[in-house]
Amino acid sequence: MKHRPFSRFAPGAGLLLLLAARLSPAQQPLTWEQVKARFEADNPALKADALSLVEMHANEITAYLRPNPQFTLATDGTQIAPRKGVWQPLAGTYVVPTLSYLHERDHKRELRQESTREGTRIAESEHADLTRTLEFTLRAAFVSTLEAKAVLDLARVELDYYDHIIEISGARLKAGDLAQIDYDRIELQRVQYEAELQTAVVSLRTAKIQLEQLLNDRTPVDQFDVTGRFDFSDELKALGEVRKDALDARPDLRAALESIQQAQTNHKLAEANGSTDPTFSGWYTYNSSNNNPYGTQALGASVNIPLRIFDRNQGEKQRTQIDVNRSLQASEAVRAQVFSDVDSAYAQVESNIALLKPYRDKYKDEATRVRDTVTYSYQHGDASLMDFLNAQSDYRTVQLAYLQLIGSYMTATAQLNLAVGREVLP
Repeated sequence: MKHRPFSRFAPGAGLLLLLAARLSPAQQPLTWEQVKARFEADNPALKADALSLVEMHANEITAYLRPNPQFTLATDGTQIAPRKGVWQPLAGTYVVPTLSYLHERDHKRELRQESTREGTRIAESEHADLTRTLEFTLRAAFVSTLEAKAVLDLARVELDYYDHIIEISGARLKAGDLAQIDYDRIELQRVQYEAELQTAVVSLRTAKIQLEQLLNDRTPVDQFDVTGRFDFSDELKALGEVRKDALDARPDLRAALESIQQAQTNHKLAEANGSTDPTFSGWYTYNSSNNNPYGTQALGASVNIPLRIFDRNQGEKQRTQIDVNRSLQASEAVRAQVFSDVDSAYAQVESNIALLKPYRDKYKDEATRVRDTVTYSYQHGDASLMDFLNAQSDYRTVQLAYLQLIGSYMTATAQLNLAVGREVLP
């Protein structure tokens, strides 16, 4: 009986919660700058690769460590036979503590540290290159989402426009100005518009899902949205300027040049490793059985110098010298790849601009004018059904092609930014 009031209001409360969930405001559309910032902060691949840079910095500490000194404790003089019938094994035992240290010559530690630091710089450039590549994928997904939104808006407008034509055709049918078969053909044509609308809806959801995956975002697809300029610009830098920007900004080219420096340092380290490293030792002993009754305590020192009759580091010296030449050739290959990437992307952007200009300046307006004129004539019985359907189909084809070309242009600009290594076109 005590739970009866709660159960009486529970259905109403559940209905209110459901209504509140339905009326909850959707997430504000994200701009490209916001999407990029979220990507750099939350993408798992970038975060995992950034941790490798932390490991490289830790390796710098290890590379500069000095050799640890060696401590040795030795005993001698222990008797194993009795003396004058009395066995005193510890009477003649003496202890020799020894401390030794390996001294590294020819700046071996400094060269090891410098090689590791250069490896860290290479890893930083490679991380920047990974960011460059993933940001192109992100930009392509962002553009695909904007294009899908534009295509969906076009499909909705086209369906609304066609429904208006069906209403007009219905009025003509009632007035006896249109045959039933022609009206049926007009209604059947609506299926194509419905199919295009559903295809646009699926394309938009797919693009949003891909974008959310890159952002590591768990927002429901219906609440996730982006916004941005979906248009093109016919302004383009000269190819020579774009090439120069690429040579200055490409992180993979920078990593290749840094690899040359590391290879040269490694060769210097191999040369240094070919030098001998002496080991200095010192010890103290207490010996009561020596010839000098007053010299029971003694100090000693020694220097251990390896005799490098055979140079066992000769192969490493040759290998590192070859690695220097290999790094030089690899950097030239990367430089050639930079020019190839820039030229190809630049040509694609130029091609898209050349295709978009006549659409913007001529074809779009012509398609709209033809459709409106034929539609007006059809409403007044001066144009045939086939003329109307053809004009409507041509209009839809031109508008859709224009949107797809803008999407191709924006993807091509992202490809050019990828080739340059930084944003040269918005």
